[in-house]
Amino acid sequence: MNNKARGLALLALALTVVAAPANASAAACKDVPNKYNKPFSVCDDELFIFAANYKPFEATTADDTRQASKVFDEVIGNKLRAAFPNVKIKYATWDYPVRYEDLKKAGVTPDIVIDDPRTRIDRDLEPLGWVGDLTPSLQQAGIDLGKLNQAAVELVRSRSDGGVYGVPLFIDEHVLLYNKKIFDKFRVSYPKPGMTYDEAYRLAKKLTRDDGLDHYKGYMQHPDQYLEYNQLGLYPFVPTTGEEPKPEDVKVSITGDGWKQQVESLYRFLMIPRNEFTTVNDFMKGDMAKPGHLAMAVDTLSRLNMYAGRELFIEDGDEEQFKEDAKSVSIGVSTVPVLKAGSKAVYQPNTRAAFIPPAAAHKDQALQVVKWLVSEEAQTELSKQGVKAVLQTPNVVSNFGKSVPELAGLDTSAVYWGENATVKNYQNTEYWDLPLWQVFRQHVLRDGMTPDQSLTVTEQDGIPAYIKAQAAAGKDW
Repeated sequence: MNNKARGLALLALALTVVAAPANASAAACKDVPNKYNKPFSVCDDELFIFAANYKPFEATTADDTRQASKVFDEVIGNKLRAAFPNVKIKYATWDYPVRYEDLKKAGVTPDIVIDDPRTRIDRDLEPLGWVGDLTPSLQQAGIDLGKLNQAAVELVRSRSDGGVYGVPLFIDEHVLLYNKKIFDKFRVSYPKPGMTYDEAYRLAKKLTRDDGLDHYKGYMQHPDQYLEYNQLGLYPFVPTTGEEPKPEDVKVSITGDGWKQQVESLYRFLMIPRNEFTTVNDFMKGDMAKPGHLAMAVDTLSRLNMYAGRELFIEDGDEEQFKEDAKSVSIGVSTVPVLKAGSKAVYQPNTRAAFIPPAAAHKDQALQVVKWLVSEEAQTELSKQGVKAVLQTPNVVSNFGKSVPELAGLDTSAVYWGENATVKNYQNTEYWDLPLWQVFRQHVLRDGMTPDQSLTVTEQDGIPAYIKAQAAAGKDW
């Protein structure tokens, strides 16, 4: 072929390439309609991560597209993308702008779901078909659950019908926040890790007091969370003959000695005159008329980040109000009180786990991403961001809060102190989202019952009526 002919052939080839449709090799994408009428789509070449039920991820955003990814990206997403430069990662937070039902209708299955295993496996993920036993897949991928926080792993197992549906990623740990200004004002020593409920009760009585026109409350602990995450690892369900009993076969027992011990321990705090339970948010201001008038409150690490002034964890528009309220609070951090001297059992882990749906389009990639998320590199990054990690090596622990300037002046050693309580005796049960709130908020605080009365009435009347009503409504969790 002469040069002229070769040139014409190359020109013809170039024209053919240019003339080809621009989207000939583009990935197929599915639009996901939502109630906000915001554009949202997931493409075939994207690894789709969807997170729910972790409030900082759900913080409001000024972005008109309602694509709330800022918190996830800063906490771990940017590092994740850097670790997988050749993977196209699509991230979304529940309700920003899509929800589970929107994805289901559109025929979109996430590759990874990050959610609360305690209640959401049975309530949301199982009905969607988004969970299955990952045991063989985890072994093949080299994900060793034995290296992670065992209470968190066991919590996932307790909801997994005999298998392992997910991998715990981090813990929004419950800690005791205290206002140093109130302790200093009344010359009272600060709480320390390992403080018992007996000691906390004495402090609560001492600090529930007046100073002129100012009234100070001594102690707040959310009674629902106190029972749900109880420090004895108590599980309310009675074992049956199979992992998925019918609603009419679900039985509970919350009147044993352990449950009585739990309820009696908190009951006395609620009976302190003028220390009525309102909300743990009162630590900053909450329902109180003035900020800084609550001495102690049991709350989560995400709240600590917020109260310390980290804007990433504060809803848009609330920054100035938080700065003003924070002038009345000097934060101290200790552990949830323990039930007896020498115990190191704090709450059961308020963990978030990664689930890989059986129908995930990129299951192998998803497993590698989850493997990285529980690696020392990723877990150290989470810890640096003020999040309690599930891999608790010396390096991970020592780096807590190092990337958060607002935490620099706080002693946060209590975050990793002790051991999370481990749930026990959960085999052959089906988890229902029980109304344990009735024990305290209904029968103690409203009806004026004793601990024994409240537990018995809830076990015999409240819970069976709830299960019956939910089953009649077509619910099977």
